[in-house]
Amino acid sequence: MSLTKKGFKITVIYGVISGLVLAALLKLVELMTRLKVYTLLLNVDYIPFVNTVAFPELIELGFHLIVSIALAVSLYLLIIYRKIQNKKQLILVCTAVCFIIGAALFPTTAFSDRTPDSKSMLSFAYWIVGHILYGYLLGVLFARQINQRKVRF
Repeated sequence: MSLTKKGFKITVIYGVISGLVLAALLKLVELMTRLKVYTLLLNVDYIPFVNTVAFPELIELGFHLIVSIALAVSLYLLIIYRKIQNKKQLILVCTAVCFIIGAALFPTTAFSDRTPDSKSMLSFAYWIVGHILYGYLLGVLFARQINQRKVRF
C-alpha cells in the first residue's frame, strides 16, 4: 500500500461525507430531544482566541468538516502505515479510534454553557453512538475502496 494523490482526494471526500452524516445525525437528535449534542459538535468555546468570536452555524460546521477531514486523513495514513487490508479489521480500527475520540471530547462540554451537562448520560450516549457510526462509516468507505481496488492506499 502506498500514499497516492487519488487516494488522498478520495479520503478528503470521505471525511466530508462522514462529517456531514455525523452532523445531520446529531442535529436530528438535538431537534428531537433538545439535548445539545449538535451544538457540542460545532462548539469551539474551549479553543483560546477562537472562542472570542460568535461564528454563524455554517462556519462552525466548516470547522467541524476540517476536523473530520483531518481525522479521515489521519486514519488513511494509519491504514497505510499498519498495512491494514482486511475489511473487518479496517472497520474496527476506524470505529475504535472514533469511539475513543468521541469519549475524549465529550468532557469539553464542561467549558461551555451552550452544550449538554457533562453528567448527562443520555447526551453522552447519543454523542458516542454518533461517533461510533461516524467511524464505522469511514471504515466502510475505506474498505469499499480497497475491495474495489480502484485506489491503492
